[in-house]
Amino acid sequence: MSEFILETHGLTKEFKGFVAVSNVDLKVQKGHIHALIGPNGAGKTTVFNLLTKFLPPTAGTILFEGSDITREAPAVTARRGMVRSFQISATFPNLTVLENVRIGLQRKLGTEFHFWRSAKSLDALNGKAMALLEAVDLTQFADTVTAEMPYGRKRALEIATTLALEPTMLLLDEPTQGMGNEDIARVVELIRKVSANRSILMVEHNLSVVSNLCDRITVLTRGSVLAEGTYAEVSKNPKVLEAYVGSDDMSDAHH
Repeated sequence: MSEFILETHGLTKEFKGFVAVSNVDLKVQKGHIHALIGPNGAGKTTVFNLLTKFLPPTAGTILFEGSDITREAPAVTARRGMVRSFQISATFPNLTVLENVRIGLQRKLGTEFHFWRSAKSLDALNGKAMALLEAVDLTQFADTVTAEMPYGRKRALEIATTLALEPTMLLLDEPTQGMGNEDIARVVELIRKVSANRSILMVEHNLSVVSNLCDRITVLTRGSVLAEGTYAEVSKNPKVLEAYVGSDDMSDAHH
């Protein structure tokens, strides 16, 4: 078996003559936290949409655990264990935090249409749901209505409901977006914790988060891979610094 859990070869996506993703070769090593970074419009979200089958590629292949999943339906890919956190972040705002995680667990069991089942059969899931809430430090919010939770904690809940699906690979799309420093620190620790025994690919704008957390970084610009390596390597790369000129991102990360 390959040391890489996820690989793309020549991954390309064109929209009406505009090349959003061009010939991207991405390799995510098993057990790594791998970041996809780059200026706005670099194609990061399109790559995510290709990987999770929200979009079909114009060209190229995607391998997950050695299997070609390029033309597979999104649900089939998700069942293989590659799950994107917002795919389920349709958390139900008027349900409690515990109820939301229980629904995530029901999804895993394939009983999502059994809403008419008695509350009794759901009680069996309570123990597992509470364990997941403990893992993401939300125990004290179990009975809180989701809509009333602080923003950063809602993101933690999204990760908890994703973990209910027992993914081997987690795709996180800007997990710290819109957060203050305290929430960012908490979410970084959470990602570190849930990365045990699984691989993570994340799109992240906040470079201090990336430098703190990620084993390997791929820099995209204009849909192509500009550089890849550790944060130390990538942040010193003149091509990368040039790509970020005018966005001040790279320099901010060092403060």
